[in-house]
Amino acid sequence: MPSKPTVCAAMLVIGDEILSGRTQDVNIRTLANFLAPLGLRLHEARVVADRSEDIVAAVNALRTRYAYVFTSGGIGPTHDDITAEAVASAFGVAIGVREDAKAILAAHYGDTLNEARLRMARIPDGASLIANPVSKAPGFQLGNVFVLAGVPSIMRGMLEDIVHRLEGGAVVLARTLRAPGLREGDIGTALAEVQRAHPLVSIGSYPWFDASGFGVNLVLRGVDAAALEAAAAQTAALAQAFGVEALLQPEASAKA
Repeated sequence: MPSKPTVCAAMLVIGDEILSGRTQDVNIRTLANFLAPLGLRLHEARVVADRSEDIVAAVNALRTRYAYVFTSGGIGPTHDDITAEAVASAFGVAIGVREDAKAILAAHYGDTLNEARLRMARIPDGASLIANPVSKAPGFQLGNVFVLAGVPSIMRGMLEDIVHRLEGGAVVLARTLRAPGLREGDIGTALAEVQRAHPLVSIGSYPWFDASGFGVNLVLRGVDAAALEAAAAQTAALAQAFGVEALLQPEASAKA
């Protein structure tokens, strides 16, 4: 058994543009892939509108349940960028323009640092800055909440400044078996039996359809390597019993 439990985290995606369908979120996948090698599992993701009360409620619910919470969106220079104020409200602390954040913006914008851009220097009391190597406007960490930008390229850059602040647990390992020509309905009962035989491993089936035909991806996840391999072998044998050779996929390119 692993010496450390899996550490769970949550993500809060903030923005009317996500809920309206105008913008497609890619940050959840980016964060999940960033956390996994650190022994952190993204256990929950929520999307809320640009409404202060909704952001406050979500932050407070998630930060008490999970080891870490990551937010994306709503820390820009416009009137609807209200995440910083909402997080301050959730923690019950004051917020204002902070000199170190202002200095970063001044060095970047020079004479074009106007009132709107200065909004990005508003930091809740007690928070520590998160460096932004792309557009320079910093995010911040308050308690176990990390407030990041919504623009994907900026968020990815900001993640590099928080690696050393995270304490992970057991790394979740994964195996993906691609079974062309197999249907979920054919194997549902038998796959449930495999799951019961391997309680330390999570087993999921995900159908796919493309130009080559159809099938299922059988995805197994767990922190115990020996248990994972045993479950994968039994799952492959299950597919073989239905006349299908399940092919182990490289995890870098495997699709659930």
